[in-house]
Amino acid sequence: MAINVAKLESILQNLVTGTSDVEGAALVSPDGLPLASALPRGMDEERVSAMSAAMLSLGERIGNELARGGIDRLYVEGDKGYGILTSCGEEAVLLVLASKAAKQGLLMLEIKRVTSELKTALQ
Repeated sequence: MAINVAKLESILQNLVTGTSDVEGAALVSPDGLPLASALPRGMDEERVSAMSAAMLSLGERIGNELARGGIDRLYVEGDKGYGILTSCGEEAVLLVLASKAAKQGLLMLEIKRVTSELKTALQ
């Protein structure tokens, strides 16, 4: 069954435009291929996808080494905001870029909602 890229991009675009302080989002395959994105202008979708997959792979190794079990979410926090990688089933990883002003609790709730919506669209 083919992936409905337009549907995935619509979900990501709604996340970016409808959620305060979310600046971009991308859905990436575990091997680093872009599936869909709504990234800020000037960001290279393929480069972001490859880095997300590398980060996920390293995070999984760290989780195993530290006996923390399977990785559900990875954060990168910088002085300009957050990059959050969240598992989206076996076939995809969701990357969300948020500003420093983002409220963590609300952001996590929105990511949880969107992840569920994306999983349904991927089936």
